[in-house]
Amino acid sequence: MRKEKSFKLDNIAQFKSKLLYWANQFNVFTHLDSNNYYKQHHSHFFYNTYNSITAIGSINNLETQYGNNFNQLKSYIDNNNNDWIFGHLSYDLKNETENLSSNNYDGIEFPVMHFYIPKYIFEIDNEILKVIYDSENNSEIEIDKLINEIKEFKPISFSIKNKIESKSRITKNEYLQIVKNLLNEIHYGNIYEVNYCNEFYAEKAKIDAVKTYLNLQKISPTPFSGLYKLENKYLISASPERFLKKTGQKVISQPIKGTIQRGITKNEDLALAEFLKRNPKERAENTMIVDLVRNDLSKHAVKGSVKVNEYCGIYPFSHVHQMISTISARIKENAHPANIIKDAFPMGSMTGAPKVKAMELIEKYEKIKRGLYSGSIGYFTPDNDFDFNVIIRSILYNQQNNYLNFIVGSAITANSIPELEYQECLVKAKAMQECLSAQF
Repeated sequence: MRKEKSFKLDNIAQFKSKLLYWANQFNVFTHLDSNNYYKQHHSHFFYNTYNSITAIGSINNLETQYGNNFNQLKSYIDNNNNDWIFGHLSYDLKNETENLSSNNYDGIEFPVMHFYIPKYIFEIDNEILKVIYDSENNSEIEIDKLINEIKEFKPISFSIKNKIESKSRITKNEYLQIVKNLLNEIHYGNIYEVNYCNEFYAEKAKIDAVKTYLNLQKISPTPFSGLYKLENKYLISASPERFLKKTGQKVISQPIKGTIQRGITKNEDLALAEFLKRNPKERAENTMIVDLVRNDLSKHAVKGSVKVNEYCGIYPFSHVHQMISTISARIKENAHPANIIKDAFPMGSMTGAPKVKAMELIEKYEKIKRGLYSGSIGYFTPDNDFDFNVIIRSILYNQQNNYLNFIVGSAITANSIPELEYQECLVKAKAMQECLSAQF
């Protein structure tokens, strides 16, 4: 049985930092942070619930077998439907929803899916910390001691001697040729849009994952950021994108399609945002994915309830302006949360349209297995609600083999210019590159 206890926080940023270093002692934890975007008076962020939520330690976890993950997740939710469940979905679950495969190289090696019931959940909102804990194994006095322990916690840091130099998996010329090949697929009528990605990676990399995440938060604060640890693997994310959120019978999806860099001066910045808003190529990108998401949500929606709440809204972030749409639906009462997610996964913004053909081309032309990139982290509540992000703008790190990567991509459509798509990828990579350099 869960109980709750609340505490007043004098310094939220300091407590979060100590909480993450303390959490790093455990085999698994999930930290999701809105960076206070939910307090901004803009419709896109009204849907956010917390300043942050952190789930630490595991009471039990879902040990999945490849090929039947979504059915196992469904049973796991049903068997634990009065508790919180946190975890991840990797992009390669597509091989279970469609007749697809993934045979490219994967240096990070996250499992295809992992979910767990946490020992402790820490919600922070409006300077109030709420601890949700298992009352059978923890008393109120023990929770008081726990909070004091976290506040006094002194992290063990280590010095990093060698600067991390990331390498592109392919050359610029190779990238440009692949985009030309994908444009040919579009001109032949095989595809309308495909999200093509490239990996930047480093071998023999040693990082302090918590410190790297805190650096990334300073450089690029985003509404769906997160730090996720599973055994010796880390996700360090500055994601600006939500995949799916369910509240009661309402489900929303908020795909991002359309990107432009920020301006140096205020006038230049405003002009770039306006250019993005009116750019027919970027709007076409967004429109195709909005249609795809509407179709995905309709599979479990009450007839006539799928709506586009906001179309091609422009939102500023630290390094880029993004074009974001919000699609909602009223879900049938008998729709299972796992099935709602399954039938919308992977998210259309990371594949293209038509979705299956886009995923076939992604496998053909990309040189790496996406793994957790283009997947999602999030949670299910005791009320069978859920919230999951899109894993983009993220550093992935395997501490055991010291392999690190970040993957960036763009949507290729009929009006794409290969050189501009390449430059867009470099803009998206900038925050991660800055973050890795900030340690030295």
